Amino acid sequence: MPKIGLEIIGMSYSQSQSGAYALILGEIGGSRRLPIIIGGFEAQSIALGLERMHPARPLTHDLFKSFAEHFDIQIREVVINKFKEGVFHALLVCDYKGEISELDARTSDAIALAIRFRCPIYTFENILSEAGVEVQKGDSTGETPIDPEPFIAEENEFSDYLVDELEDLLQKAIESEEYEKASRLRDEIQKRRKIY
Repeated sequence: MPKIGLEIIGMSYSQSQSGAYALILGEIGGSRRLPIIIGGFEAQSIALGLERMHPARPLTHDLFKSFAEHFDIQIREVVINKFKEGVFHALLVCDYKGEISELDARTSDAIALAIRFRCPIYTFENILSEAGVEVQKGDSTGETPIDPEPFIAEENEFSDYLVDELEDLLQKAIESEEYEKASRLRDEIQKRRKIY
């Protein structure tokens, strides 16, 4: 069965599950999107990986990458290979000195590792057909329309800061391993960018 390439389109709060995030993967060269609900820790790890930020001490996915590279193991690709009872399943396709192995993984972990190993992400037609969402015709940007409601500015602990100041605070929070604060700062920065 031919594989279909996916790319990370974005991430936002999940409106259906409290404390969770929706990771949106897009079909490369196509118009379908695959929304995947992930936990806060995985969302934070994916966001840090995408931003190429390095905390003072490695997060679990950074540690896994260092461990694998130390023993000459590479992840060649990630394949979202099943969608069962509303849950996505993934495989890590690993290469150890030319020997290929497949390891079962949670999709959120697999994507966090794909970012760090800079390897491609794939799925199959049957999964996109069952769980994918078609981008609406007439949407000139080609992106999934965003409901502005969750991004309306509201008073919070960061309301008095400019975006540049928030970015400085984010870097300091990461360096001091205050990951909950870093997550709130990252979310505030993303909200501001979407509003403005």
